[in-house]
Amino acid sequence: MGHVIMTERKKEIDQTFVSFVWIYMIWEDPHIYWKPHHFDGLDKMTVPTDLLWKPDLMIEEMIEKDKDIPNPFITIHSNGFVEHVRNLMVVSSCKMQVYKFPFDSQRCTLSLKSIIYPEEELKFQFFENDTRATEWTREMMRNESEWLYMGMKVEHQFAPRFHQNQSVVIYTITMKRRSLLYVVNFLVPVLLLFGLDFASFVISDSGGEKLGFEVTLLLAVTVMQLILNDILPCSSDSIPLIAVYCIGIFGLMMVSLLETILVMYLIEKDSASKEKKADKNRSLSEDSGDKQGNYDGDVKKWTRCACVCNVSDEPPSELLSVAKEDKRSQLMEESNSLEKHPDELSEAVKGLSLLLSRKEGRKPDYWTGVAKELHRIFFFVYVTVSALFLVVIFSLWITAEDE
Repeated sequence: MGHVIMTERKKEIDQTFVSFVWIYMIWEDPHIYWKPHHFDGLDKMTVPTDLLWKPDLMIEEMIEKDKDIPNPFITIHSNGFVEHVRNLMVVSSCKMQVYKFPFDSQRCTLSLKSIIYPEEELKFQFFENDTRATEWTREMMRNESEWLYMGMKVEHQFAPRFHQNQSVVIYTITMKRRSLLYVVNFLVPVLLLFGLDFASFVISDSGGEKLGFEVTLLLAVTVMQLILNDILPCSSDSIPLIAVYCIGIFGLMMVSLLETILVMYLIEKDSASKEKKADKNRSLSEDSGDKQGNYDGDVKKWTRCACVCNVSDEPPSELLSVAKEDKRSQLMEESNSLEKHPDELSEAVKGLSLLLSRKEGRKPDYWTGVAKELHRIFFFVYVTVSALFLVVIFSLWITAEDE
């Protein structure tokens, strides 16, 4: 019995393998024999398949019924050998190993065996080796689509079934994915979005442009993850490296976004503190102006209502002159002392501002300096961690074995 399998495509999300199979079978029927010279040299003839017995061959991994029209004829030879050819479009189950996607290789098996006959009654044998089967398949390949056909391995086994062994011929098809399309359409765009996140470090933190830019990049990576979810199967033994790649970049970009929010908060806190101090200084200057106006009014009142009462034995005229001189000297001293009040008030305002700043225990631009230092340290840490992550993930893609 010989078989040639022509692979067509593999559906990752459904974990199915679609292939076109050409099965060539030959066996000996002891009830068929004639001498060609008795029948004008007739060596072989074609008859309907319903007239003769044929092996009840099945493919164990097939999950859908074959929709092709079966071959209605069978060829018999004068020496008793019977030939039968079947063409099938097989939809079989094939477990996906997507750990290295899109640089993965897949192995799918097609197991041919009888439905009811044990090995004592029906035994399958293959007469072509692995190399010949691979060459035949490559010659008759119809379409490889995104898969590159690597080779085929043929082996014969005995499988237990209902307390008896059955003869099974197993064909293992090895394929390698053409990864260029996925690299161009998925890996490179995600890496470019990550590069734009690095470019956001040169955007000023004072406005909201940087925050909106990073949120947009984060949403773009989320869309790429949704596309990836539609490609890969839900059931897998291990997390694919491409999923780790996307989740890692998403996490790094989220940390960068949180750092931006923290820096903007610190800068805003410093700005709010400056505005608060300016409002206090403005209110204190207004209060000092009001007090200076009150002092001027008091001077006018004092100049109008100043009186001197002095009792002495000197004559009234002398007392009046002395009183006038005392009045003038007193008024001069009071006016000189009042002229010094505005300077004292300004000094008091400055002293109060200094006292308030000392109570807060920091400089006017303290939080801005903290934000800049934090931003600088975070940039170096972010670059280092990102470089290590990319080096590790791409090294695993290259060196890891398919699981």
